[in-house]
Amino acid sequence: MTGYDEHECRDLTDGFAVYVGTGKYVVASHPKVLVTQALGSCIGVTMFDPFRHTGGLAHVMLPSPADTAFQGTLDRFASYAVPRMAEMLSEGGARRRLVAKVIGGASMFTGDIRFTGIGDRNAEEVRRQLALLMIPVLAEDTGGSHARTVELHLDTGLVVVRSYLYGMKEL
Repeated sequence: MTGYDEHECRDLTDGFAVYVGTGKYVVASHPKVLVTQALGSCIGVTMFDPFRHTGGLAHVMLPSPADTAFQGTLDRFASYAVPRMAEMLSEGGARRRLVAKVIGGASMFTGDIRFTGIGDRNAEEVRRQLALLMIPVLAEDTGGSHARTVELHLDTGLVVVRSYLYGMKEL
């Protein structure tokens, strides 16, 4: 496992939740549940290995470093986080077993030209990176204009998406 501190974990009845911060990713195994909150134009990318019951969740903020002049961690970019998370999950030749789900990419910034379409661009770059890695996307819940919270259950690979407007959805 990587990327979390014990203070970012909370007990659940079937394991414990590991909270993935904005611009970060976490790789873990069952019985953990990976959770990221407040996905607006950001993308939640899940990868799951059903054989080993391991997976990862990334909270991607931007497509690539070319999309910002601000310095910061590379983990926030789809062009870095997606391949890096896949590499960590692929130890022992497991990449062929990985499956992905993509959530978020809403239009949250109306009127600010700098961020117009950033949700769509994030989703496109995530899909492009997954295609380059030959990791199939089994489900998506993208677009719209609402924020989402995502849970990846590492026992089954179930992804639960919650939003104020649409309640709970299982992918």
